Amino acid sequence: MLTPATGASKAQILSEALPYIKRFFDKTIVIKYGGNAMTDPQLKDSFARDVVLLKLVGMNPVIVHGGGPQINELLDRLGKKGEFIQGMRVTDEETMDVVEMVLGGQVNKEIVNLINRHGGKAVGLTGQDGNFIRAKKLLVESKEIPGEFIDIGQVGDITYINPSIIEFLDSGDFIPVIAPIGVGPDGETYNINADVVAGKLAEILGAEKLILLTNTPGVLDKNGSLLTGLSAKEIDALFADGTLSGGMLPKISSALDAARSGVRSVHVIDGRVEHALLLEVLTDEGVGTMIRAK
Repeated sequence: MLTPATGASKAQILSEALPYIKRFFDKTIVIKYGGNAMTDPQLKDSFARDVVLLKLVGMNPVIVHGGGPQINELLDRLGKKGEFIQGMRVTDEETMDVVEMVLGGQVNKEIVNLINRHGGKAVGLTGQDGNFIRAKKLLVESKEIPGEFIDIGQVGDITYINPSIIEFLDSGDFIPVIAPIGVGPDGETYNINADVVAGKLAEILGAEKLILLTNTPGVLDKNGSLLTGLSAKEIDALFADGTLSGGMLPKISSALDAARSGVRSVHVIDGRVEHALLLEVLTDEGVGTMIRAK
């Protein structure tokens, strides 16, 4: 039974959301979906509901998803060990087949089905659809030998994103759900880091917000304390002293690039918190770390 106290609390939350609904009406919000939010059944369900709610109140959510745990699980079943260099998955031909199967098939369809089950109109895509994400081979510079570059297989560096298919889906009240697979000039497929795709897509679409879900409270300092706001200068210092490493390297680099390219607000938030997306978009509190260009 609803008591006066709980009723007042719920009314306050709804009232608090109103200015944010007005501010972000008809604005694009690019969301990188990954981490525990993609593997825990309750978190998956709450994420799908949150996305549908944002769409119903007039925002234009665009989802870019990862799938690292699911890829690792299938590689393990095949007796193949995953390898990472500077946060990027080394992707030989066999691994690329697994990436396409998991990201373009299993994970993408699951997210689409969840959103549709809650009343949304989601459409699944990879960058191969309409060749809308074009890429070339990414070479990673060696940390040990500056100037030397490492070939990590079929990993892509984005050369162009055609926004027209996303804009068309938005105009029809569809919710795009994008697997980060790009296509090369000769039709070859490339595995692209999902944070990188989300950041670049936010730039191209002129998004109001870029939100990156992760498995930590946000960006942490060396003592494990949350950094609620970071400037470009502060981020450079965190890179230099090794505080940011591994999977955080492409994530924070993409976030900073997006902020510098005009995305109005960029956030790294804790996907392990139920309804973290709504807390970030619709409340005064917000969660996680905000990235600033200056």
